[in-house]
Amino acid sequence: MKLSLCAIVKNEESRLPQCLESVRDIVDEIVVLDTGSSDRTVEIAKNAGAIVGHFDWCDDFAAARNEALKLVTGDWVLVLDADERLNSKVIPSLRNAIENDNAIAVNLIRQEIGASQSPYSIVSRLFRRHRKLYFSRPYHATIDDSVAELLQEESGWNVRHLDTVAILHEGYEPGTIAAQGKLERAKAAIEGYHRQYPNDPYVCSKLGAFYVQMGEISAGMKLLHRGLSAAAVTEPVAFELRYHLGIAYARRQQFDRAVKHYGIATETAIAPLAKLGAYVNLGSALLQMGNFAEAQRAFEMTVRIDPTFALGFYNLGVTLRGLGQFQAAIDCYRKAIDLDPQLAGSHRNLGLMLLQTGNVLDGMLALKQAIALYDVQNPREAQRLRQAFPTLSGKS
Repeated sequence: MKLSLCAIVKNEESRLPQCLESVRDIVDEIVVLDTGSSDRTVEIAKNAGAIVGHFDWCDDFAAARNEALKLVTGDWVLVLDADERLNSKVIPSLRNAIENDNAIAVNLIRQEIGASQSPYSIVSRLFRRHRKLYFSRPYHATIDDSVAELLQEESGWNVRHLDTVAILHEGYEPGTIAAQGKLERAKAAIEGYHRQYPNDPYVCSKLGAFYVQMGEISAGMKLLHRGLSAAAVTEPVAFELRYHLGIAYARRQQFDRAVKHYGIATETAIAPLAKLGAYVNLGSALLQMGNFAEAQRAFEMTVRIDPTFALGFYNLGVTLRGLGQFQAAIDCYRKAIDLDPQLAGSHRNLGLMLLQTGNVLDGMLALKQAIALYDVQNPREAQRLRQAFPTLSGKS
């Protein structure tokens, strides 16, 4: 099976080389559609042996991705953006997946590097080149709609899933999207599409989530509930609707309702990694309700799903401390620090727990490290700790 990489780019000279290098050992063809670069993006793509096309940007990701598909000649298509890389560990299972004669598409897990609360998502980025498959929706362009139509028209096809992280996304930086005005532009694009398809559950999910994120809680909840009432809702979309409803209710301090929706989200039939954020938020909402035992179970699930999830061990430590299981909490904080030495809260809580259990020397050392990290990450917390423990200099 011939596999083609398909990417749309604009001014990505700094990130495109890593993206292309990550697929060098698996793709047979590279297709890059440039949408108006003024830097060396096109030169870099050509030097990598890519077929390069050009497209006048029209605020429609689906239109651009479909134009790029016209240049593809492979049997299968892998779609990546310039700020994404293929995880080399997934290559063997990816090869096996596309050799399946009945597979029409393969859902992949993407890891958001730098995201702490919900670091994994499911993306439809690997599919068979088929005349009836195309991207739809101007923002969050996806092939899901055309795949669903094809499955109804032609029997025998199936959609496969890979449980290993396939795509590493390094473009996640908290606050950057909002600072660049991208949220407003994305909101406008989805609102335009929503006016045409007001009851589409996928659109209700995306636009509802935007409203909640931007503080328009009532409008967001109305859309999310509308999405749930649609006639046909896929499991991934149902998860998103429930997950964002949980966030909306939590922001309104209605934690019992938040727990309900997070709980239903965790029961949807999608990859466990993709549900990690729902378990984190479920545990946090349960803590707000004082239900430490149930919160413990939620956070234990997060580290069972991903044993490298530092925040999961930190949250579990907080919960165990509340249950009076001090040594178990200390062990969790130490594990969180081993996984992520920059997680200042783990150092702080470890220090406080060690002091509480009589280990003064190690406790003060942990608090000293916490202050050093907070000097960079949260100066106000660093100052608070210095005031609480005046014998600490704050120097590492």
